Amino acid sequence: MSRTEAPRMVQGPGPGPVLGVVGWSGSGKTTLLEGLVARLAQDGLRVNIVKHSHHDIELEPPRKDSARLRQAGAAEVMIASPYRFAIMRELRAEPEPGLDELLARLSPADLTLVEGYKWESLPKIEVHRPSLGKPSLCQDDATILAVVSDAARPLEARAGLAWLDLNDLERVVEWVCGWLKSRPQVLVDEAVKD
Repeated sequence: MSRTEAPRMVQGPGPGPVLGVVGWSGSGKTTLLEGLVARLAQDGLRVNIVKHSHHDIELEPPRKDSARLRQAGAAEVMIASPYRFAIMRELRAEPEPGLDELLARLSPADLTLVEGYKWESLPKIEVHRPSLGKPSLCQDDATILAVVSDAARPLEARAGLAWLDLNDLERVVEWVCGWLKSRPQVLVDEAVKD
């Protein structure tokens, strides 16, 4: 196992370890996640993603079958093919489901990355670009364990906060893998030995 390789976890019920990725719009969260997922999947890890959106979600154009069935009143529509499936649930007057409810619907994984949900109390990394003119979120959120930024670590950054270069994906992957290894999980290698 290389130093950036995360250990393969025993897959139990639930989404596995959950790590949030937060930051202001335009900071590069999705681009970072894209690189992380590709690199972790290359190492053989199963990675889930939960992405929050403030916009309406349409998987098919409005006049296609699944959209028409939702518009007709279906509570949930599952669309499936030999390649993937998706479930669309119409909330109508229901409140938006909480992160816990959404995580419970996921298949087991070695890691679940959550984009958005910055208000949730879960371990997070922040993507921060000072050029956006927005303050770093880490000053007011102790659940942010690392900041991935295109700027140098400020002197006032709290002790113990990892500060990673946004342009060094391998270092970010290394940090995530280190965080995964530190989690109290049963490792496959250890489970096989017993």
